[in-house]
Amino acid sequence: MNPARREEIFARLQALNPHPASELKFRTPFELLVAVILSAQATDRSVNLATRELFRVADTPARMAALGVEGLSNYIRTIGLYRAKAKYIQETCRILLDEHGGEVPRDREALERLPGVGRKTANVVLNGAFGEPTIAVDTHVFRVANRTGIAPGRTPAEVEQRLLRRVPAPYLHDAHHWLILHGRYICKARVPECWRCPIADLCDYRHKTPAPPQTART
Repeated sequence: MNPARREEIFARLQALNPHPASELKFRTPFELLVAVILSAQATDRSVNLATRELFRVADTPARMAALGVEGLSNYIRTIGLYRAKAKYIQETCRILLDEHGGEVPRDREALERLPGVGRKTANVVLNGAFGEPTIAVDTHVFRVANRTGIAPGRTPAEVEQRLLRRVPAPYLHDAHHWLILHGRYICKARVPECWRCPIADLCDYRHKTPAPPQTART
């Protein structure tokens, strides 16, 4: 895919959604960090339902730590792997309090040293909380980057590096959100809805899906 086509793809995505944002609900870097840890193998909707109550009583590392593993588990038991996640979050709170003055560090290496935080989670926090032009490659971004031809790669790390090189600079900050939302709602895993895709004419995907037949009216 040539640079002009990539430029047009992101220009269209921006025109449709000028101010994209995460579907996770948060108010502070700490709340985003917790929400992203909880979102592993879980939907944003299920995380938001749990954190709506959790963040009312524990919106700082100190308050979250005070809940303990069992107390925290009571708020997040509807989320998959909640026991392991409760332990990760409790240990993360301890590190934030002991080593970072209770603040979420604006540093990739420091973030990735926190339990339950890998490169993808660190990228989400750096972008969503601190405005860094990073791209977190989840399953949606990986699929869209490969299927469309924007930045094909065999691994998430490879796709991330190619996206960082190929996404035009004016769009880099928001590219993460546009690609996730596009993959979640249009360029779906099993059957992409190419018939209503705003970038279908620019996409490299060869097996475009036609519009479904209209249901006959009685």
